[in-house]
Amino acid sequence: MFSGFRTRSSIFLTACFLASASIAGAEKRPATAYQMAVAEFAPSGSGIAEFYRENGFAPVWVGESPEHLARRARLIRALSDTDMHGLPQGSYSVQALLEQMQNARTTRDLGAVEIQLSRAFVEYARNLQSGALRPAAIDDGLVRKVARTSAKDHLQALIAAENGSYFDQLAPQSAQYRALMKQKLVLENLVNQGGWGPTVPVSKLEYGDTGPDVIMLRNRLVSMGYLRPTASPDFDDALLGAVQAFQTDHGLAADGVAGQGTITELNRSASDRLKAVYVALERERWLPRERGERHILVNQTDFSAKIVDDGAITFETRAVIGKNTHDRRSPEFSDEMEHMVINPSWYVPRSIITKEYLPKLKSNPNAVGHIQITDRSGRQVNRGAVDFTQFNASNFPFAMRQAPGTSNALGLVKFMFPNKYNIYLHDTPQKSLFAREVRAFSHGCIRLAQPFEFAYALLAKQEESPKAFFHRVLNTGKETTVHLEQHVPVHIIYRTAFMGPKGKVQYRRDVYERDQKIWAALQKAGVALPDVQG
Repeated sequence: MFSGFRTRSSIFLTACFLASASIAGAEKRPATAYQMAVAEFAPSGSGIAEFYRENGFAPVWVGESPEHLARRARLIRALSDTDMHGLPQGSYSVQALLEQMQNARTTRDLGAVEIQLSRAFVEYARNLQSGALRPAAIDDGLVRKVARTSAKDHLQALIAAENGSYFDQLAPQSAQYRALMKQKLVLENLVNQGGWGPTVPVSKLEYGDTGPDVIMLRNRLVSMGYLRPTASPDFDDALLGAVQAFQTDHGLAADGVAGQGTITELNRSASDRLKAVYVALERERWLPRERGERHILVNQTDFSAKIVDDGAITFETRAVIGKNTHDRRSPEFSDEMEHMVINPSWYVPRSIITKEYLPKLKSNPNAVGHIQITDRSGRQVNRGAVDFTQFNASNFPFAMRQAPGTSNALGLVKFMFPNKYNIYLHDTPQKSLFAREVRAFSHGCIRLAQPFEFAYALLAKQEESPKAFFHRVLNTGKETTVHLEQHVPVHIIYRTAFMGPKGKVQYRRDVYERDQKIWAALQKAGVALPDVQG
């Protein structure tokens, strides 16, 4: 009966029609029998079962009222449109649900329909509100705690909302999510039309060059919207500006030279960019809805750290993230910055002591002489009196500390949001690294190019003269903790597709190949792109 319906609206109207037929008739049976049926089909010990017990087994979906009818119809429409959000269909087929609704004849059938619709709704609501995937199951760097609403709370919120408005509240309401949704539609249409056309041969093209390769570069940028159509074979001023604009939008050094890195990014297909958008939508669903009126945002793929006030970026600086090795990649999580330490000591992490410094000490007790070795009481150890060859990673009994100073590994200030991963933001004496295009060099912490200015911005909320205050403390040379009167949420994220400052979606490279893993997991869950690759 239903295979002939070709549009989502037809499926939606069919569900409305069914509401006044078999479902409405079944509801007139004795309430106690219906309650028993609902209790039978509700998963034992689940939030769904708890919800129905606390609500006297009153139907959410199978009633005869206009409200029940609208709720059923809205659910079917939502389940039919999961691909709009880049979500998998889930474990419930819309066609199967429609057939089950149509074939409901007995009270027991009615109870089964009620519970199946609730289970489908809860799965949909969870997926749209907080993501279809579980981050920790994908990559050990995805340590983000994702807030997930219980099944009971989803159902209670649904019946409390008017006119099915709860469905509209489920997806993230952020400007980022809206921009990504819009970009998703643009790219899907582009993929269906064949993409951006021929790729550019991987070579180096720069201002003054001419010939067929320049024409291919120009055509690619024209199709991407960076340049007006022209048949010129010359790498002229207009093409230079287009290359620079593309480089800026993709986190590349905007030197106007189309080298291998730039051309590699130019040649990425529309399908590849669409995958990045799907992954970014899922990542946005993982983030807390309340980011904080003032918060710090570190995007690892963009190698940047920003302070955001009331949705506007008020400070931004370059950042260095963890090196791309299994024990150094920066994790992704959210926390609260509580204080900064001016003139910090560096207390060397145990992992660095045993993996990097102990082997050197075994060869030469005077190695890494800028680092103090201390015992459990904090007293400095006489290196000459210790046989370091007797120790290994498990029995090394000492700690190591670098005193405050300009050569300290943490620089002159660190910003603390205490966490079990021992990750924080800090200054660094290695300033040259900020000139690199790809800045993945640290042991996992986030290094800032402008740490003093970052401190001034944070202190501006509590000090009349933040710069003067900071330098007064700095000039003492003493390790000093300065508490933030108002803690600031910190969100360390990883986005290869995100809305840039002008509202346009920009792209970055998948530095740690985490997005690749997330896309594979989304595919496994049932997410698919349009068939045409471009």
